[in-house]
Amino acid sequence: MDWNDNDEQAEFRAEVQEVIETRLPARYEHGGDWEVDRVSEDASERRAASDWADALSEKGWVAPAWPKEYGGAGLTPMEQFIFKQEMTLAGAPGVGGQGVSQLGPTLIVHGSEEQKKEYLPKILSGEVNWRQGYSEPGSGSDLASLQTRAVRDGDDYVSTARRSGPPAPTAPTGSTPSCAPTPTRPSIAASPS
Repeated sequence: MDWNDNDEQAEFRAEVQEVIETRLPARYEHGGDWEVDRVSEDASERRAASDWADALSEKGWVAPAWPKEYGGAGLTPMEQFIFKQEMTLAGAPGVGGQGVSQLGPTLIVHGSEEQKKEYLPKILSGEVNWRQGYSEPGSGSDLASLQTRAVRDGDDYVSTARRSGPPAPTAPTGSTPSCAPTPTRPSIAASPS
């Protein structure tokens, strides 16, 4: 197996290295947490996060694996590997969080066109920040206490879930939007908390 870059891969690697060398804010030269900085009370930390997100966004590298028609870079698997490798070697933070890595790809494959239009641009721009969390009273992230079943309803399945313990607390107004299935529409439903 030949682990050396071919000409195209070497060119792409050089492009990634150049962006990192010329656009990575000094704050991230030895690591850093972009997700924390983007909502920091410190204006310089927010500016660093914004500048780095802008640099990656110009190339579609906020979502390197997403198809170009949805705002991603449409990178090949090898290009994605090179991008991730160079970012890791430089200690450069990725941007976008779970919205880019988990929810976006799910919407691209399973979401309606309306959902894609509504949420994908907001995920890429950082306008919304998506999280997925599991927590149960007395058991933390142990999901063994959850029960669910799907009942056929015409052409669809309606999922009903039952949890042990008290209902989950609601998030304060203005917090991170949540994503949850609804029994009235067996597809991805998103609602700001």
